[in-house]
Amino acid sequence: MSVTTERAGLYAPTARQRRPPLVLLLALVLGGCVEQPLPQRPITREDCLRTVKLEDLPSALQQCDKVVAAFPKDPGPLNERFLLHTLAGNTAAACRDIARATTLAAAVPKGKLDPILLQDLEVRQRSCTEDEPAKAGG
Repeated sequence: MSVTTERAGLYAPTARQRRPPLVLLLALVLGGCVEQPLPQRPITREDCLRTVKLEDLPSALQQCDKVVAAFPKDPGPLNERFLLHTLAGNTAAACRDIARATTLAAAVPKGKLDPILLQDLEVRQRSCTEDEPAKAGG
């Protein structure tokens, strides 16, 4: 029996031999707990007016600028940014957006553009042209 007891002592892992697997396991557990950033939702055409707060129009305009940049050939975001510029009191920028949106809309084949958008563009373009004589006169 003494032989068996001696050999058992030779093969029993010491505290030092057990430590590397524990350290490795601890590192894996802690490394797996690192918070990953959430994926960003892609910009959509509807994002200009999605979360508008009148007390924070500059942020809404910045968001809408991103939408306009993401959809440069779509008149819809320009139409929506017109509204934000108008609320901010910047009619010159609003009218530039509507002029550009009207030009883009004219390039879209008939029947492919939302009729409500077409009506918005007409009304807003007209409001810009009606405001021009008042600016020149006064």
